Amino acid sequence: MSPSERFLGTRFLGFDFGEARIGVASGQRITASATALATLPARGGEPDWARIDHLIAEWQPDALVVGIPVHLDGTEQPLTAAARRFARRLASRYGLPVHPAEERLSSRAAREAIAADRRAGAARRTRKGDVDRMAARLILEQWLAQQEANED
Repeated sequence: MSPSERFLGTRFLGFDFGEARIGVASGQRITASATALATLPARGGEPDWARIDHLIAEWQPDALVVGIPVHLDGTEQPLTAAARRFARRLASRYGLPVHPAEERLSSRAAREAIAADRRAGAARRTRKGDVDRMAARLILEQWLAQQEANED
């Protein structure tokens, strides 16, 4: 599949999968930007499918992007297999293309971005789900930027 075939569509939902929470972001191809949307509960890695159903219906994405966590050296970590399984389940359930996005340290980057926002005057208190939503946004923006670079 060529890079341009992989990047069909303009609207995307990105997911930061976790055993307890799943961050969700929406993004679009034109500006290669994303917005943190929601943090969904998960129990033992089992997502709240009703909430995902609602987000898919509301945002009508052309494709989905799932962060696949790996160690800095690119090797798999314990959550890698669960994130891949989540991606397969999304593809099966919604019939949409699901793109894996290898991710490293997205939660750390999200915490740093939230701290920078606080220093700039944003809300002082960080809630649990803030990091997950922000991580999903960063994963999706990185994936969009990579797709744009592949088109050149």
